[in-house]
Amino acid sequence: MKSSIRKRTYQAIYRLLDRVSPLDCDCGTLCGAVCCTCASNETEDNPALGIYLLPGEEKVFTKKESWLHWTCEQAEDFDFPDSWHGKIYFVNCLTPPHCPREKRPLQCRFFPLAPHLTPDGILHLILCPDKLPYTCPLIKKKLPLNSSFIQATYTVWTHLIRDSRIFDLVQMDSEDREQDGTELHFIR
Repeated sequence: MKSSIRKRTYQAIYRLLDRVSPLDCDCGTLCGAVCCTCASNETEDNPALGIYLLPGEEKVFTKKESWLHWTCEQAEDFDFPDSWHGKIYFVNCLTPPHCPREKRPLQCRFFPLAPHLTPDGILHLILCPDKLPYTCPLIKKKLPLNSSFIQATYTVWTHLIRDSRIFDLVQMDSEDREQDGTELHFIR
């Protein structure tokens, strides 16, 4: 699945997000890095968690990283927008909670924020409303996040949704939340 976002743009996004963090401390110390480590407790009832890469994000990786397990799937086989065709990459961390932080995929860097488009097309950031197999104290306690993290994440999403497939994904997820009546906690 081709992306309109170039490798150097993703690299610039990574550099920007390297300079910010949700809190002034490592938020993983609040919960034992549960968002990273719960995937290492794989069972039949609790499969290993992973994340998908956004279209074109795979360009910043070699696909030979010793700390990641790669899976290449067909987008049509999963709950992605109809505009998503062809390969989609999923990754699982093999060394949780220890990874090269500067190499973390975007979905890790954005957490606990998620993009949300209102019905009139306004981009907002919300606390991740997805059902998770763990409890994130940032979400549960609605801890105040660093304004620099919020601003950088918002800036990145304004650029990412210029890619039509990423826009379609954010719009689909937003419409699903609206239809389901999901309670949203707006951050920006």
